[in-house]
Order: sequence, then structure tokens, then C-alpha cells
Amino acid sequence: QVQLVESGGRLVQAGGSLRLSCVASSRTFSNYYMAWFRQAPGKEREIVAGIIWSGDSTTYAASVKGRFTISRDNAKNTVYLQMNGLKPEDTAVYYCAGRLRGGTFDSWGQGTQVTVSS
Repeated sequence: QVQLVESGGRLVQAGGSLRLSCVASSRTFSNYYMAWFRQAPGKEREIVAGIIWSGDSTTYAASVKGRFTISRDNAKNTVYLQMNGLKPEDTAVYYCAGRLRGGTFDSWGQGTQVTVSS
């Protein structure tokens, strides 16, 4: 497992932008597939975006495609989520998570709150 710490969440107006960061403690960070999840009140946790170890391949939930961008800097042990065109329905606690190839997401951060006002 790797320890993860998210930051960057705050209150923002609809249409605004935020960049979330997630710093990992492990020197083996580059071995991990990394993802951002979110959980809104009363809803299931959902995956928002994922990125492979090299950063060459990414995936997005349909609800955020074209607005959010996931990236990583393995030299800094950090994964980012750039969020543009934010909507009130993006309001949630955002978590970063990691898994090794073939494994499950067993490393989670504590979450960072994103609130989008209309």
C-alpha cells in the first residue's frame, strides 16, 4: 500500500476551475495505476478518472469527459485532477486511490471536499 494525501478542494462557483493534487508516500508510486473517485451525499462512490503508470493512457467517466483532465508526475509522486467547467452536480468529496497491476484499489487518501455553487 501507499499513503496518499489529497489537497485542492474548496468552494467554487459554477463554471469555475480547480486543480486537485494527490501526493503519494511510496517510492514505488510509478508502479501504481492511479484514479480519482468522488462521493456525493447519499450517493455511491464513483470513479471519475484513471491513469496508467506512464501517463500515456487515461480514462474518464462520461459525466466529466471533456471537462476534467487527470495527469501524473512520477518524479514528484503526484497525481492531479484538473477540473474545468464545474457544475453543481460535481459537488462531492474527491478521493485519490491507487492499485498495482492486477490488484484492487487498496490505497486511499482521506478525501478533499469540492463544493460547486450555482
